[in-house]
Amino acid sequence: MNTMNAALIRLGLVMTAQAASLSVTELLADPERFKRPPVIVSGTISNVRESGRTQPIYTFDLSDGTQTVRVIPFATPPCQSGTVTVEGAFEQLRRQVSYVSVEITARNVICTPKAE
Repeated sequence: MNTMNAALIRLGLVMTAQAASLSVTELLADPERFKRPPVIVSGTISNVRESGRTQPIYTFDLSDGTQTVRVIPFATPPCQSGTVTVEGAFEQLRRQVSYVSVEITARNVICTPKAE
């Protein structure tokens, strides 16, 4: 593990320790409560996607096995699968009259190391 990755993991652990981590289900059960403050949500990453023409934009799904929320990280996700902790801003966006999109704009995505 290089020095930069080790520093990011330590930073992530410190930030995670400062606020309680939520499940996706807890987040979506009371979305109004979590609209403004930063949230820390843990779950399983899946369906990592890249789009954008001139600059890549990444998105992925974060699930706790019951509910799923879309995550938009600022950079390439450090892992494609497994358990992650995401720190960022939670938003509910009205895309159409009857459709509301929920997403987290992530400042940090921390992959949980796999047990060996």
